[in-house]
Amino acid sequence: MASPKHARSPGWTRPIAQCMAGTKLKASAPGPDLPCPGPEEHLDAHGSQSSNSSMTTRELQEYWQTQKRCWKHVKLLFEIASARIEEGRVSKFVMYQIVVIQTGSFDSNKAILERRYSDFEMLQKKLLKTFREEIEDVVFPKKHLMGNFAPEMISERKLALKEYLGLLYAIRCVRRSREFIDFLTRHELKEAFGCLRAGQYTKALDILVRTVPLQEKLTSHCPAMVVPSLCAMLVCHRDLECPAEAFAAGERALQCLQAREGHRYYAPLLDAMARLAYELGKDFVSLQKRLEEKQLRKPNPRGLTLKELTVQEYLY
Repeated sequence: MASPKHARSPGWTRPIAQCMAGTKLKASAPGPDLPCPGPEEHLDAHGSQSSNSSMTTRELQEYWQTQKRCWKHVKLLFEIASARIEEGRVSKFVMYQIVVIQTGSFDSNKAILERRYSDFEMLQKKLLKTFREEIEDVVFPKKHLMGNFAPEMISERKLALKEYLGLLYAIRCVRRSREFIDFLTRHELKEAFGCLRAGQYTKALDILVRTVPLQEKLTSHCPAMVVPSLCAMLVCHRDLECPAEAFAAGERALQCLQAREGHRYYAPLLDAMARLAYELGKDFVSLQKRLEEKQLRKPNPRGLTLKELTVQEYLY
């Protein structure tokens, strides 16, 4: 695709000129997409394809071929590894440890998370609102009036919850739903982004490193959904003065976006990556050029920085 001849945008020229002059850039504080199967929260409000109108037919074909490869179904296995009784402020409850493993190969990034029975119950209620017919044959383990804390009951419920998750995951529309993905990742991601907002970057990274691999497996049908988490990793690494690790996280995020130039993270991510590339002695010119071309097609003079964008995630 030919690059239009133009003057560089004022918002970018000055920082790069400073770089050329030897001034080291410091890390800053923080449209339409092609339709993407799966949850819609990361699509723009209009669902238009205009941002890709300049792509040739061949480029679009290559793009969709790559996307189809990304959407290859990842098979996951759910285990309820253990359960323990916890005393809450008002009453006690059982906390179940869920282990999620990718089948078919050795999985070095198995996910371990904890949910209580009320979390499963909330998931069931949400799924019934959207997928009542699809899950009508999925049996949800009912709550009993007595004996919920007996070892026999806990053991029985562990098996029932394991089967419940497996049956839900077997239903394509359910495993791709926002409700199912949020059940397995939102609690941890909300905590991670809260730590980022508080400047606790090491703690945020620790959570993200454990959660992002599971999020990637659950959203392989729509890779752009993991972009906010990868950008959060970039911000944390950058503010901890680890530019190489930050750049690596940014590269993963750009791969997820591919041709989706209308995505709200695209321009801020390119800006952050160009600055990191200059700091690391990498090719920042091509990243700058991509950003300038994007700004020409769809100017955004009041755009947020990457950090300003990430700190707004998972507020509620």
